[in-house]
Amino acid sequence: MSTFRTPRRRARLILAAAITVAAAFTGPVSRAASSPSDVPSPGAAGLGDPVFPLDGNGGYEVSRYILDFDWQAPKTPFEASTTIRATATQALSRFDLDFAGNTLHTVTVNGRTAAAERDGDELVITPKTPLARGRAFTVKVTYTADPTRIRHRDDAIEDYGWIPTPDGTVLYPQPDGAKMIFPSNDHPSRRAPITFRVTTPAGLTAVAGGRLTDRAEQADGRVRWTYDSEQPVATQLAQLAIGRFTFVDSTGPHGLPIRDVVPDDLVAPTARYRGLTAEHIAWLEERLGPYPFDRYGLLVGDTDLGVALETQTLSLIPKADLLGDRVGAERNLVHELAHQWTGDSVGIRTWSDLWLSEGHARFYERLYSEAHGGVSFEETMRTAYASHDQWRHDYGAPAEPTEPNLFKRMRYDGSALVLYALREKVGEETFGKIERAWVTKYRGRTASTRDYIDLASKVAGQELDGFLRPWLYGAKTPPMPNHPDWVVDPVQG
Repeated sequence: MSTFRTPRRRARLILAAAITVAAAFTGPVSRAASSPSDVPSPGAAGLGDPVFPLDGNGGYEVSRYILDFDWQAPKTPFEASTTIRATATQALSRFDLDFAGNTLHTVTVNGRTAAAERDGDELVITPKTPLARGRAFTVKVTYTADPTRIRHRDDAIEDYGWIPTPDGTVLYPQPDGAKMIFPSNDHPSRRAPITFRVTTPAGLTAVAGGRLTDRAEQADGRVRWTYDSEQPVATQLAQLAIGRFTFVDSTGPHGLPIRDVVPDDLVAPTARYRGLTAEHIAWLEERLGPYPFDRYGLLVGDTDLGVALETQTLSLIPKADLLGDRVGAERNLVHELAHQWTGDSVGIRTWSDLWLSEGHARFYERLYSEAHGGVSFEETMRTAYASHDQWRHDYGAPAEPTEPNLFKRMRYDGSALVLYALREKVGEETFGKIERAWVTKYRGRTASTRDYIDLASKVAGQELDGFLRPWLYGAKTPPMPNHPDWVVDPVQG
């Protein structure tokens, strides 16, 4: 990751750093003082997220992304364009897209050439004429995409961006790597449908989340694949893969289409564990209600990447996860599937709400594993409880991450422990009602920690703010209900 910043970007970072967590997401980070809505002014440079203040952009809402990729070969740059349909939410003199790691060619707004300036990970666009508030507009960016672009994090994410495979690529855009793949409003609270139109050489297949709507052979022998995400998707959950794949179709509960995408030579070795998906969906539906999308499937990653990803309707599962023991395989499979309810359908409002996504996925992963040959759920939670003060010290409380430790252990077992404590507080029956209400009320929407506390209190019929806030924000781990013998280990260092 480049550490070079222009002076203007440094100034914006200073501005972002000055925003308090309490106020950070009440509005975007603006370059200019507020002005009447009919007077054109610059859109926001960032949304003011407490973890990534400059991610996302203000002044418009995206209604659809259309991505055109002319794929050539592994690790080979190719020509690309992104068309963005959007609506101005203020009168705009200029606006930003998040965009990094590609060679820019042209930018047009409503078919007219627009001025464009690269500023770190921002693409600052000035249209020929300002955009009126409420006006629909179309931006088209042409560029050369570089499928070798990868960044690294020192947490569970490791490498992200374009992840190479022997004959193509898979995507790992979490947390904010979509900007390396296409210009976008790259923040989990900003979701829109995506159309992928990808041309590949003969013999290669392109696949993306959602539904295949067209496969067209070109005069030169290349093939163009078109996919529609069907539902809005956060940029961090978009998936595109190119390679020599076999599609394995099956049916889940209630006739749900299941489509696995598997490298040709891994179809047989991974079949046993992939065949458990329908059972996993049925188990989660008993606890969380109907599966929230129109289809599901597994994308088997032929990479050394050790991390799976809950890309919407098509979870990326590294091959190693499917070639080991059943208990380990099912933990990872159930984890990514649970995310389809909590993290994908119910999205997070800010990155500080990540505990809601990862904590729920880990909670149901552990709960399933206990009943299917894994270790005791209670014992894993007792172990997490003992380490909780240390994790608070090292990584922040569950709902108070900072950028370097966003995907550290606290957001996984440490956050599942919060849900376990809530279940111990209100009882299994009431907890189950809270969970089903959560994924039902916020289906297809984003939600925050405050939303979860308020809904839990309403469903339980008791005020839970005083119980949950120390668990989520306190410096010390509270006592565990019903377990007075559980002890937190002393903090080291």
